Amino acid sequence: MLLDYSDSNTELGALYAAHLDTLFRRFDHALERVGASHAVIFSGSPRYAFLDDNHYPFRPNPHFVAWLPLVDLPLSYLVYTPGEKPVLVYCQPRDYWHVVPGEPSGYWSRFFDVRIVHDVTETGKHLPESRGKCVLVGEIDDPSLAFGIERVNPESLLNILHYARGVKTDYELACMRLATRRAVRGHRAAEQAFRAGSSEFDIHQAYCKATDLTDNELPYKNIIALNRNAATLHYTKLDREAPGVVRSFLIDAGASVHGYAADITRTYSFEDPHFADLIHRMDALQREIVKHVHAGADYRQLHLDTHRQLAEFLVDIELASGNSDTLIATGVTTAFFPHGLGHLLGVQVHDTGGHMENDTGTTIDPPSGHPYLRLTRRLEENMVLTVEPGLYVIDLLLRSLKGTDAEGHVNWPEVDRWRPFGGIRIEDNVRVLAKGSENLTRDAFREVA
Repeated sequence: MLLDYSDSNTELGALYAAHLDTLFRRFDHALERVGASHAVIFSGSPRYAFLDDNHYPFRPNPHFVAWLPLVDLPLSYLVYTPGEKPVLVYCQPRDYWHVVPGEPSGYWSRFFDVRIVHDVTETGKHLPESRGKCVLVGEIDDPSLAFGIERVNPESLLNILHYARGVKTDYELACMRLATRRAVRGHRAAEQAFRAGSSEFDIHQAYCKATDLTDNELPYKNIIALNRNAATLHYTKLDREAPGVVRSFLIDAGASVHGYAADITRTYSFEDPHFADLIHRMDALQREIVKHVHAGADYRQLHLDTHRQLAEFLVDIELASGNSDTLIATGVTTAFFPHGLGHLLGVQVHDTGGHMENDTGTTIDPPSGHPYLRLTRRLEENMVLTVEPGLYVIDLLLRSLKGTDAEGHVNWPEVDRWRPFGGIRIEDNVRVLAKGSENLTRDAFREVA
């Protein structure tokens, strides 16, 4: 079933003007700080495979997408000058080999001075004449695409923009709620395919059909992992044949609406009631962590608290023995849960700015021993982030405990028992409120049900 967003576009249109006002203020501040008069944002260009004339799937500049819901418009430019209507240099090639962008229209179009060009070389006449007063934001592989602008991606300007982007506007939140509902439809279809005994590849196909997205339109490659494959954190192989014995299913899959992403993980047991109980208890642990998300919270501490809760969980399910401090200090919890608790989410799945302390570029390091934590800044209202604790039987990491103080704290027969199931991860997308949070994922599951 195709997903109809016509009513939603009406809602987004009502929120879009305020979203642009926020971007105006951010760019006014950034341009003043770096001593520039104009910001030129490049949408990006197709990248070609080595020694080939086929290009990779186009991924737009996230700064361009933050302004415009145009995710498939390469070789275009946005020009922002404080106090003036933004100019959109809209590249519409004359091409009979490929589909070209249609006429510019939609809730966004009236806010821009749209100038259509049929070749990127025509762009220069639509840019400010004083190139020395411009800054350009975007990936420039061909110097000619900078059109004489020398200040490309100045770090001081990007620091301001990246830090500010952590807090979402009402328009962005609306897009992310839509993306979450879209992803949940896919998750429902994927679970049904899993219950029917489908292969990883067929489950993936069911997901794409339910979300009305092709592989290239997904915000990231789907993780569709049956049985032992769930122990590979970024498993994307997609076996074409279903395993002879189906035990478990871990799906980490998202969706996008107007460039804004959802990122959701669920784990299911096929028949084993004991593994189903583990999933249920991990789900309860994840919900408990979400209860501590609020403005002012230190996400580093949430991550460390998760390891303490996981230590108690490992003892409770008899995968380990000892007190929490010992299991943490010896690396037992890290072997079972090696990744970070979560990350910022937005126009990028791992949205930028997660380690920033302020808009000058000062960063906050992850806690010692936890290098993969992608979010270390104190939480602010209207941030959107993921909360995704996990528990896995990863032989590479567990073998590293052998011969150390940790070895005697691991119940190795229980490890052998759970190895065929791979692992468990539960991931929600959560909006930070002044007090508490809005769980976009749980809300969407209720609505879609």
